[in-house]
Amino acid sequence: MSQLANPYSIWRRKPVQDVDEEKGGGLLRSLGLWQLTAIGVGGIIGVGIFTLAGVVAHGDSGNPGVGPAVVISFLVAGLASGAAALSYAEFAGMIPRAGSAYTYGYVALGELVGWFIGWDLLLEYIAIVAVVAIGISGYFSAFMGGIGVTVPDWISSAWTPDTPHGIINLPAVVVCLLVTWILSRGSKSFGRFELVAVAVKVLLILGIIGIGMFHINGSNFVPFMPTSFGPVLGGAATVFFAVFGYDAMSTAAEEATDAKKHMPKAIILSLIIAMVLYVMATLVLTGMQKYTDLNPNSAFASAFDSVGLPTIATIIAGFAVISILTVMLTFLLGVTRVWYAMSRDGLLPKWFSQTDKKRVPQRVTWIAGGASAVLAGVLPIRLVADLTNIGILAAFVVVCIAVIVLRRTKPDEPRTFRLPFMPVVPAFGVLASLFLITQLHWETWLRFAIWLIIGLIVYFFYGRQHSLMNPDSPRHAALSAPVSD
Repeated sequence: MSQLANPYSIWRRKPVQDVDEEKGGGLLRSLGLWQLTAIGVGGIIGVGIFTLAGVVAHGDSGNPGVGPAVVISFLVAGLASGAAALSYAEFAGMIPRAGSAYTYGYVALGELVGWFIGWDLLLEYIAIVAVVAIGISGYFSAFMGGIGVTVPDWISSAWTPDTPHGIINLPAVVVCLLVTWILSRGSKSFGRFELVAVAVKVLLILGIIGIGMFHINGSNFVPFMPTSFGPVLGGAATVFFAVFGYDAMSTAAEEATDAKKHMPKAIILSLIIAMVLYVMATLVLTGMQKYTDLNPNSAFASAFDSVGLPTIATIIAGFAVISILTVMLTFLLGVTRVWYAMSRDGLLPKWFSQTDKKRVPQRVTWIAGGASAVLAGVLPIRLVADLTNIGILAAFVVVCIAVIVLRRTKPDEPRTFRLPFMPVVPAFGVLASLFLITQLHWETWLRFAIWLIIGLIVYFFYGRQHSLMNPDSPRHAALSAPVSD
């Protein structure tokens, strides 16, 4: 049965040949290999290492600290992410279109699966931007403290049992709106900023490793795993946040100058660079200061302060604020491009896919930025990070399954990158992602389920009827109509 044999089915699939068509105005192609790699590295390296490493190593009121074994948490998460990264790389070289996992699921597994992942990513990417903003706020407070200014909890933290005086995280709100403005300036400006900021970030981490390794105290590694292996795996589910980012970068496929050639390379390069830096940095962190004494909100600044280097701690805090911005930019880019793609395909109202004269979808950019500001202002970091991770892990499961399915259903389709050891690698990605999902708290599952139920209601009452894959869709008149103002 062909893909269009039953065009009214919820399993109708978007033909692969459609992905090269730019219905509407399209997006501006201006990103080369190194800009794409910078976006990937910018999305991967950030709050995951600067904040979540300290959170997992130290522990919090509901989770025991895993100590130096946090490096194992990163390696477990990295293995799961690596299998998914190879799956993304094959798709990115085959389907150079905005939307990432949403588009891949739509092409390989059908419209309902594509919708499920797209709707999932709308929440998850917004939540990621919020998590990173909260992480930046912690380093901002540490930086201000280093220059003698105390930022009160009531304007720098949401309420939690650990911060009972918190009301709103104002620095996090402000930084969300700042990155929204940067992204609204267009992909050329964004790409240049990202390249410079990522270079600063990598130099910062290399500096942390280079200086910190001379202040490692071997006794801080004892005990290496103060709890059982269970909390280490739970920590892997949390720090998983730190080992993706290439998926958001893949949403920029329509803005790449040569997506089929450059996207697979950029995905793999960005993950390799990040994992090497992660392993070295976490070992330095837990070697410099006893994990029980780390400040989970600004762990590296805390570690350098503990060895009598307060000036270095202040510099780290300041540069961490700047460098972590790249993560927010990458994922805000991701959510706006997924939202744009779903709107262009008819699953969401056409109003969302309107672009300005710079071919930037300004409406969804500011809506997504505003939503992330609200989440960052009132929610604690671990709650938002876990909510993010369950959604991304679900997307990884779908992408890994989809790459197996499409290899069987479209074996002769041109691919600029072919995933090795098929189907072992993607099957491992599925199992590893499912396992990490089981490590998350039941409250996270509940919030995720509520969001998906809302999404199903939107799909069956709007998306299914207005989809461009539906022959009776009222949106068919927009197939060749421009979407730019």
